[in-house]
Amino acid sequence: MQCHYCKGIMEAGKTPYTISRKDYHLVINNVPALICQQCGEPYFDENEVDVIQSLIKDVDTKSEQLHQLVV
Repeated sequence: MQCHYCKGIMEAGKTPYTISRKDYHLVINNVPALICQQCGEPYFDENEVDVIQSLIKDVDTKSEQLHQLVV
């Protein structure tokens, strides 16, 4: 497979996934992905994307619950 950005060679590896939201920052280390050996762009399979999206939804829900607590 070639990278969509630079046409470099993609190789299987692991990479961090980072997202910044309104109330938190989430870093997931060692996520399986195809990684461009030229520019470093990661491509995640559908299974990994589904798990990442599920984690984000869970953290969104818990973050909202945390912010609704009365001190």
